[in-house]
Amino acid sequence: MSEIIILSGSPAIPSRTDISLKYIQTLVEKEGFTTDYHSITEFSANDLFQGRYDSEDILRLSEKIKQATGIIIGSPVYKASYTGVLKALIDLLPEGAFKDKPVLPIMVGGSNRHLLAIDYALKPLISILKGEPMQGLYFVDKEIDKQNPKHPIKEVELLDRTKSQVKEFVEAIQKRRN
Repeated sequence: MSEIIILSGSPAIPSRTDISLKYIQTLVEKEGFTTDYHSITEFSANDLFQGRYDSEDILRLSEKIKQATGIIIGSPVYKASYTGVLKALIDLLPEGAFKDKPVLPIMVGGSNRHLLAIDYALKPLISILKGEPMQGLYFVDKEIDKQNPKHPIKEVELLDRTKSQVKEFVEAIQKRRN
């Protein structure tokens, strides 16, 4: 069973959100955790649009989240918030799906003007699901090198901040274990 569930709310393939999340996934795995990556694109549009709580894919994801020790959730910024398709998926999860789990929010936007989307949109969503939101990371599109997905963050300060957030996330999980 995977310890960390990673949810990408980006409908684009490939996307800077996915590149960022997959890079963070490698950092978490280097800390000894197993991960399970899920993109919103894996789920049936009909299940999401028609609110099928009993969809096999939704039930399977819900069970994986229930068993996880932590969650990383990411989305591009659309109209100063997370994507609607991510919200459609979240709406199908059970109440309290993230209960007592550290959740690392990640957002990618076109400029720094949407920096607060994490605090005003994604963190409240995490809280509604009873998760424990971490500080989180906001990336500007131009900071993510799509041509080098294995090392997409070039700016040293941003790379240090990313590694620091992963370390805090890992420590929060380890603290809950003890």
